[in-house]
Amino acid sequence: MDIEIWSIGKENDAFIEAGIAHYFKKTTPWNKVKLDTFQLPKKLVSTDVQRTKKLEEELILKKLQANHYLVLLDERGKMLDSPQWATQFQSCMNQGTRTLVILIGGAFGVTDCIRDKANQVWSLSKLVFPHQLVRLMVAEQVYRAFSILNNAPYHHQ
Repeated sequence: MDIEIWSIGKENDAFIEAGIAHYFKKTTPWNKVKLDTFQLPKKLVSTDVQRTKKLEEELILKKLQANHYLVLLDERGKMLDSPQWATQFQSCMNQGTRTLVILIGGAFGVTDCIRDKANQVWSLSKLVFPHQLVRLMVAEQVYRAFSILNNAPYHHQ
């Protein structure tokens, strides 16, 4: 199963990019993971929240395929601990999921259309974090989940 982390927003700062690369490298023996960042062209950026969300929806739908298993990250989603992330990944693999997509929506959230297409909606925390930091946190949690599934000594209970 491939894992793709999709995120709306600007490119990562160098220190965030280094952290993400660190966790992706550690995950490589078990699973392929990649990050795709989507950014609206500057000429389309607007203060109109609904228009912005609609344009971001178009970017997401252009890339979303029928065989993708979409997990939306949202502060109102289901709160999972790290072993539960691992269990969810194992479940996806058992079901034959080819590509698990973890979506970090835009600053204003996602449209109802995207929310409806999500197979699951998870929350990292009740706190709100900057997108770049969430990307790093998700990369770490993916590594942690696979270390749990493979009985590696990273995660302590």
